[in-house]
Amino acid sequence: MSWAADVAIVGGCGRAGLPLALALADAGQRVVICDHDAPQVAEVAAGRLPFREADAGPVLRRVLAAGRLTCTTDPAQVAGAEHVVVVIGTPVDRHLNPDPMALPRAIEALGPHLRDAQLVILRSTVYPGVTRLVERRLAALGLGCQVAFCPERIAEGQAMAELRALPQIVAARDPDARRRATQLFQRLTPSCVELEPEEAELAKLFTNTWRYVKFAIANQLYMIANDFGLDYERIRSACASGYPRAADLPRAGLTAGPCLLKDTMQLAAFNNNQFLLGHAGMQVNEGLPLYLVARLAQRFDLARSTVGLLGMAFKPESDDTRSSLSYKLRRILAFRARAVLCTDPYVTTDPSLVALDRVLAEADLLVVATPHAAYRDLSTNRPVVDVTGRLGLGVRV
Repeated sequence: MSWAADVAIVGGCGRAGLPLALALADAGQRVVICDHDAPQVAEVAAGRLPFREADAGPVLRRVLAAGRLTCTTDPAQVAGAEHVVVVIGTPVDRHLNPDPMALPRAIEALGPHLRDAQLVILRSTVYPGVTRLVERRLAALGLGCQVAFCPERIAEGQAMAELRALPQIVAARDPDARRRATQLFQRLTPSCVELEPEEAELAKLFTNTWRYVKFAIANQLYMIANDFGLDYERIRSACASGYPRAADLPRAGLTAGPCLLKDTMQLAAFNNNQFLLGHAGMQVNEGLPLYLVARLAQRFDLARSTVGLLGMAFKPESDDTRSSLSYKLRRILAFRARAVLCTDPYVTTDPSLVALDRVLAEADLLVVATPHAAYRDLSTNRPVVDVTGRLGLGVRV
């Protein structure tokens, strides 16, 4: 069969979909991005990245100029692609309950534009069992599409390098679907790891949960050391110095973002909410902003202080504020402090943020919420609290 495109990526303007689209197009594939976000589609089609991603800009302009990347809001364009990569994950509601039907509903809506010979690749994290449910939904629509689950494994901001450097998990019940998915991803990385779909679904959740719980351990240890007037980062560095079994002990810091908590709660729900470590990790990580404000209140007269928050993205050198605990910290401080001023060198979508110079001039106390490298050489006579210890700044609370 002749195809108009090699790959269509549904949700392809997002932080997981766009780097994959660029990498595949740069590897010679004809790629169609299909996304309902018309402004982002227009941005990408004009050669502009809608978010920060290292090394992606030149690739975007190169593949557009070569005619290997097109962008559309029309889902009908999916019909002409041999591979359909769906980058739609499983959301959780405000009570942290996952919605496992979100992806099957999206697949059903896409159904009129799918063809029997296509390979549908599920790319985002899903609730265990969703791949099988998608298979059943496609069969119920009378479609003979093959289905594979190939979860993204990238760190946001490093996707262009990691798509080529990291092994790709490939899972499919049909051996031919597994072969086709492997051939596609081997255009980016020579190493593919084969699993059954249910194994791959858990592998993705296990990975993010492990990271979330590991960060919670660090934050709990930070609180213990801090409560006894000791420097956690100094202790952590000593533990890791020349001692490989402690080398992966993380720094303390606000632990959030769009994946780690969500996926930990998905795993908990899948296990009938019998996940003591996961729930304990959530209590520690989500409780850190409250702990910090309580400690600040013991040391500073917050009611008479303007607090400057440095960094609102959920991690360093990123412009992504999704689920950032910096905003939770701001809400708590707004109740306790005279005023709160927030700044971030990368975030441009939040009109409430102000310039760093203003924060340095008006704040009585500075708190490093996100340890961007730009804050490393701060010149200020104000007290600086840096939980992470990354920047070598500040006072303990």
